[in-house]
Amino acid sequence: MVHPLWCAVPTAALWWPSTLLAPPRWLPLALLVAWLGVLLSVVDFRHRRLPDAMTLPAYPLVGLALWWAGADPWRAVAGAALFFGFHLAVRLLAPSAMGGGDVKLAGPVGAVLASVSWWALPAGAVVASAVTLVVVTPVAASRRRAGGVPHGPGLLTAAWLAVLSAG
Repeated sequence: MVHPLWCAVPTAALWWPSTLLAPPRWLPLALLVAWLGVLLSVVDFRHRRLPDAMTLPAYPLVGLALWWAGADPWRAVAGAALFFGFHLAVRLLAPSAMGGGDVKLAGPVGAVLASVSWWALPAGAVVASAVTLVVVTPVAASRRRAGGVPHGPGLLTAAWLAVLSAG
């Protein structure tokens, strides 16, 4: 089980810049993505998986926050489908490169990215990959645990940064 302080302190640390940088109508989404980012990242680092019980509820939560922000619902659905499809293709072509939880998480992340901008989709893919390579891989290697490198933290970082730049 994850201790609540493992999530509360980092979430608070992300909520503070969110309140300063996110445009007002995007603030609930920024806070949600920060909270999900911390929670899912802790689980991904500790267990090397993103369980359905955590990734699937992200779809309606992100959808509600996007609706609150006034985002175009069709654009969000298209972004979710594109990002999900891209990650599914990577998973099918190289199963060891990406877990199923990462693929499921790509849907809500794609919805967020596309709602901010169509350009945020490829930029988000680059940011997610860079975070995974530069930050997550050394941390994962230092823990010397078997299994793949968590990609969820990179995906969620890209989504959070996109929301902060929205407007």
